[in-house]
Amino acid sequence: MKFRTTIAVAIVLMFAAAVSAQQNSPEQEITNTVLNYAEGWYEGDAGRMEKSLHPELAKRRIDTNAEGRSRMDEMSSLRLVQVTRPGYGKNTPKAEQMKTVKILDIYGDMATVRLEMRDWIDYMHLAKTDGQWKIVNVLWDRKPGN
Repeated sequence: MKFRTTIAVAIVLMFAAAVSAQQNSPEQEITNTVLNYAEGWYEGDAGRMEKSLHPELAKRRIDTNAEGRSRMDEMSSLRLVQVTRPGYGKNTPKAEQMKTVKILDIYGDMATVRLEMRDWIDYMHLAKTDGQWKIVNVLWDRKPGN
């Protein structure tokens, strides 16, 4: 009898967790995805970073050299995960690990988000694919002095 009660309680808890997970708003799901990206960077957690990214991610930045010539720097999902893994983000002291998420727009399964971190600003496009929000595009730039 004790075993049956334990099993019944476990099933109820699993069901409650599943229902709770399904009740997250799109805003919360988008914010969680963007925080996986930001916190993954700061923690050097390549798994969290990868979880936030669409495999076809394009992360871009326009870089202007001393002569005033511009070029586009581009980073893929794989490359971003690779540069996260060594933990460069851990060099930012915890007290300075800014990660301000501002959802600019949501339309259906698309969203635009502004993420402010300590050293740069990211403008992101996210898409909901296979039931999960993923970062598809990032246009970013360093803050002055970085």
